[in-house]
Amino acid sequence: MDGLEAPQLEALQRLQSILGPHDTEFVVSVLESVAWDVQKATDLLFDNEPPRVVEPPIQTTPMAQFEFHDIDEDSSPAIRPSQRGQGNQRSNWSFIWSILAVPLHLVSGVLRFVFGVLRIPIPSLPFMTTNSYHSHRSVSSDSRSITQRWVQELEEETGACSSKRSMANAVTTGFEAGPSTTRRHTYPPAASDDSQKVLPDFFDGSYEDVLDICQREGRIACVVIVSAEHDDDAEFKRSTLTDASFVKLLLDNNFIVWGGDVREKAAWDASQKLQATTYPFVAFLALQPRRHGASSNSSPVVTILSRHQGRAATTAPILIEHLNTQLLPRVTPFLVRFKTALQDRDRDRRIREEQDRAFREATRRDREAIEARIRQEKEEEERARRLAEDVKRKQEDSARQKHQAGIRMEWRKFMRKSLLVPEARGLRLAIKLPGNGRVVRSFPPSATLTSLYAFADSQLIPPTSRPEDDPSQAPEGVVGDIPQLDSYILSQTAGHAWWGFTLASAYPRREFRWKANTSLTEIGLRDGEQIVMELITAHVSTNGQVSDDEYESESE
Repeated sequence: MDGLEAPQLEALQRLQSILGPHDTEFVVSVLESVAWDVQKATDLLFDNEPPRVVEPPIQTTPMAQFEFHDIDEDSSPAIRPSQRGQGNQRSNWSFIWSILAVPLHLVSGVLRFVFGVLRIPIPSLPFMTTNSYHSHRSVSSDSRSITQRWVQELEEETGACSSKRSMANAVTTGFEAGPSTTRRHTYPPAASDDSQKVLPDFFDGSYEDVLDICQREGRIACVVIVSAEHDDDAEFKRSTLTDASFVKLLLDNNFIVWGGDVREKAAWDASQKLQATTYPFVAFLALQPRRHGASSNSSPVVTILSRHQGRAATTAPILIEHLNTQLLPRVTPFLVRFKTALQDRDRDRRIREEQDRAFREATRRDREAIEARIRQEKEEEERARRLAEDVKRKQEDSARQKHQAGIRMEWRKFMRKSLLVPEARGLRLAIKLPGNGRVVRSFPPSATLTSLYAFADSQLIPPTSRPEDDPSQAPEGVVGDIPQLDSYILSQTAGHAWWGFTLASAYPRREFRWKANTSLTEIGLRDGEQIVMELITAHVSTNGQVSDDEYESESE
């Protein structure tokens, strides 16, 4: 060691970080045999082919690409032919032994159940650890149920409790919201005694789920693969997996722990991908930058940080020392930067979402304000249009009323001139006009009620109009002959409303409503009777339309 140069020391440290705890002199001898080439030394130790540079295919999921520090990127497992032969021979002996050991396994099952109920560690007896009877398990695609069953068997065998089951008694120090699998607890559980052993918090998903969590959350994965047929299996489970310091270290650093037995398909597939050849097997994986000349802008990939195989390399003190002195100091800075970048990216995403939400809200408010303003303008335009139409209609009505009033006034003047005939002896009637005026006229006994109303109507001509200026012909469209006037009035209106006034006796009051073809004697008028002319608010003009008159009723 003292005589090594700086490049040689660097090569030695790199190979030791790949191999894990090994004899330093042995590692130096291997490096010297390959001229201090770390890659050749790795290939020599793991009996791999020379590395090949392969462009990784483009995948749709980020977890589909992996890098390995200590193995070739070829997916084929590195298993020696001699090891395959030994494995086949051992499988034959295991099958024979599984038939002969059926009675022992019956007793073993009963004792396992009793020890599991009493939470007593199962003693290390030969027939208690011989699990060849269960070597041919059915292949199941449900990784969750397989892992849960394996953890349950692990609890029964070690007498320890999984940290998941002790969550109700543990003091929670932190928890990430959302679909994350992060759980943080104090160790040991607050409500447990010192003698209670706790297993790591095994993740009950698939191996691919573990890699996906490492990719998304920047966590370190601890993969534990055991073989129940191995002699050191029971000791590894009772000493390493239940070691208080080791479990606390995993919990404090937020490791995601996954494990299984190679007899199950999920654990067998993981062992092939991790190139596990000796059990118990422990591997640590985490997100790391790409190597082998990758650009600085390349995204990081899940990388195998270290592998530990065999009982000597998987004891709790060795794993704790490896984590504290090598693995955590080496990978923590990058993971901290990665998580910080994730947090910054999430913060930027939330800020963008908030800005987009505020922009959409402002756009919605502006759109609603514009729509409200458009509706208001339309309503104002509609009101202005209706007001203009009302004004126009009123103007037209007023002009029409004035025109009709002028025609009516011309008709009155014509009737006044037509009625200027010598008075005949008959009924002498006094008519009280509106405004305290009074006029007396005699009507022949054959005179009709239409003649009386026409005479009263002619008295509404203003005093400023001279009789000599009256027209000699009736206005166009108006009948000027008294006998034909009855038919004209009935054709224009219902009758009485056409005149715009009523005639009634003074006392006692009797109303003489206009009727067509009715003589004065038929309605009971007597000679010398006083008649009052009462204007109504509205009357029908000569064209048959009801219009307001400028006179008011005397009764009002």
